[in-house]
Amino acid sequence: MANVNIKFNGKNFLLSCDDGQEEHLEELLTHINQKFNDLKNELGNIGENKLLLITSVKIMDEYFETKKKVELKKIEIKNISDKFRELKSLVYDFRDKKEEEMKRLSQDHEDFKKEIKKNKEDYEKIIEDVTVEIESFVNKVNLENQVQ
Repeated sequence: MANVNIKFNGKNFLLSCDDGQEEHLEELLTHINQKFNDLKNELGNIGENKLLLITSVKIMDEYFETKKKVELKKIEIKNISDKFRELKSLVYDFRDKKEEEMKRLSQDHEDFKKEIKKNKEDYEKIIEDVTVEIESFVNKVNLENQVQ
């Protein structure tokens, strides 16, 4: 334990604290001393005990106001966090739907390519068949013309 010599309301006090906490204790006491002196200047000398009580009440009031603000901020952070999770879920849903749509479009594209290939083959077969028939017809006509 470390000892810290502080001055409060014109009196010296020796206080103990954990090692390494000396500076923090001095900072706290500076704040308390400032509050006490402000009230003393504001209210006059109404007695040390009463000034100490009012100082304590003011410090506790600040503490509870700060605590309320922290709780409100925690609620805000939770709400933001909930909204973020909801947004994240929507993004993942959108991504999944788009991936599914891309798969479907890719499959449609492949099916369309197959259909074009089949149509091309069918068209070439029809042209070949018609060409053979036309050649056959021409040959037939030529033969008939030669026979006459």
